[in-house]
Amino acid sequence: MSERVGLVVAPEARLYDHGPQHPLRPDRVLLTWDLIAACGLDRRANVETLGAEPASQEALERVHTPAFIDATTRAGHGEEGDWSSFGYGPGDNPIFPDMHEAGALVAGASIAAAQSVWQGSAEHAFNAAGGLHHAMPARASGFCVYDDPAVAIAWLLANGAERVAYVDVDVHHGDGVQAIFWDEPRVLTISLHEYEPFFFFPGTGHESERGGPNAPGSAINVPLPPGTGDEAWLDALTTIVPRAVEEFRPDVLVTQLGCDTHHTDPLAQLRLTTAAYRQAARLLHSVAHQATGGRWVATGGGGYRWAHVVPRAWTLYLAEMAAAIDELPDPLPEAWVALATDRAGEPVPSTFSEPPLEAHPADAAARAVTAAVADILWG
Repeated sequence: MSERVGLVVAPEARLYDHGPQHPLRPDRVLLTWDLIAACGLDRRANVETLGAEPASQEALERVHTPAFIDATTRAGHGEEGDWSSFGYGPGDNPIFPDMHEAGALVAGASIAAAQSVWQGSAEHAFNAAGGLHHAMPARASGFCVYDDPAVAIAWLLANGAERVAYVDVDVHHGDGVQAIFWDEPRVLTISLHEYEPFFFFPGTGHESERGGPNAPGSAINVPLPPGTGDEAWLDALTTIVPRAVEEFRPDVLVTQLGCDTHHTDPLAQLRLTTAAYRQAARLLHSVAHQATGGRWVATGGGGYRWAHVVPRAWTLYLAEMAAAIDELPDPLPEAWVALATDRAGEPVPSTFSEPPLEAHPADAAARAVTAAVADILWG
């Protein structure tokens, strides 16, 4: 594996900021880039740092309606209007300055990752600022303005890719990407997520959701119960993803790497440790080489322990992409720990590794879900 890796770094992505009281903090991305640099990954010979331009109107309109883009632009510029009909207002999606410009930059960064992989300058590429997978064609949702994974997938299809597989490991169902490509047979969407239909956002992602009339079987969902831990979660990932992706025969693998699955995350109830992220990275890396000749576009996503968990998780994924995961320093570089502690206002973990958690009754239920999904897929 030659492992040419594109690392998209767009410092202006800090503009994507819902405010200091909002759980989605730009610091999760900024501290990730800082940890990547502290570990020397961005200076490896096989890693190229890529810039990004905002996604064009044409690129955004492959996914979003012109009316929604116009509303996002005007709301972010302080104009008055009925922005609630587009999903904006108090709560998950507050209006913030220059929303369109910020969202377009995040989407453009995912396009930059997709372009580097599709045009062959990199085998793998990672946009930590991306992964805003809840946005719908005409509505913001779940902290997400523009759906950058879907924009990147649409760019790939428009530029010659015949089939794209999307794998989403965020704790929340990848509902926006699934909805956008629901009736598109060229896109396979797979989502592993916590599932409580009446109590946990977004309430979708049951295993019976299988794609539209023109794309039956193009959606795969693995709805896991609260309390699922490392081994049962990895069992679901290992059982479902490699076979499903390889049978689909995609040209490119696109992944959303949300790490709000961690046991300390305040917005969810799965029980993963960083050990699961290390193993998931290896599995997805293998799938990319087995199924797509190595073409792997990765985005960030959710994660609300923004100093304690997210930078470590996403640095593990990038290190695996660069064939450097076994070379990472553990404990973490002291200067980065000091920086993250200062920004968080409290101590942060000093190692990538974490002790395992005890087994949980939910693990047996999670394994039953995995078996049920496998039975639906393969009998």
